[in-house]
Amino acid sequence: MTSSAATRTLFLQLDAPFAAFRWLQAGVYRGTFPVIPPSAAWGLALNLAGVETRGPLDEVVTSIRADAPNLEVAVGVVRHGQRSTLYQQLHAYPVGNSGKELQARAHGQKYWIAPAKREVLVGLRCVVGVRGAAALVERIPQGLAGALASERYGLPFAGDNQFLFDRIDVIGDAEARWFLPVQPGATPKESTRLTTVINRSDASRTKAPLFAPTPTSCVCPAAAWVPVGPSSN
Repeated sequence: MTSSAATRTLFLQLDAPFAAFRWLQAGVYRGTFPVIPPSAAWGLALNLAGVETRGPLDEVVTSIRADAPNLEVAVGVVRHGQRSTLYQQLHAYPVGNSGKELQARAHGQKYWIAPAKREVLVGLRCVVGVRGAAALVERIPQGLAGALASERYGLPFAGDNQFLFDRIDVIGDAEARWFLPVQPGATPKESTRLTTVINRSDASRTKAPLFAPTPTSCVCPAAAWVPVGPSSN
């Protein structure tokens, strides 16, 4: 952990026996990013720090607070998760009058259910770098130790609220395959889109730039840091 007069940098290692970091998608096949995306890492860090990021809870979708803190985030993989699949019965909300004849036959129960195939990462070990105001970043290890005076919302989970982390540890600047934004014209291997901004009410404002991991493990390079938060939208 390093610091300056105003900012502090902290690294977390996340061990997840099962994880799934999904983008906004529909259909019978639901994929996962190969690593925790910066947007989810931002939310996890602030949750551990006891900072509420949710907007009003009485709206159709839960928004992100416009005044939520901004952070610089870097993500990397120490051990890639094995990509596996499972089948699940998903309940959806039909559009318009679709399936109305089924509604009566279900006698008040869920009636718009269909099987879907979902990707899962097995045995993922990744690292997250967080850089921001020292007073905020210093709350993260306090939250992990249960030493915060304020309450936190919910449990930290690995992208899906059915998948919990085995361990979350504060570490030094560990070596990993860090995901870097792909520059225009570059064609690196293993490139993938990772969300940096999520907008649930207007998907067109969600940002998912192209990233690619470093060819080999290394300490966190300067290019891996990306701004995440309401002001980056």
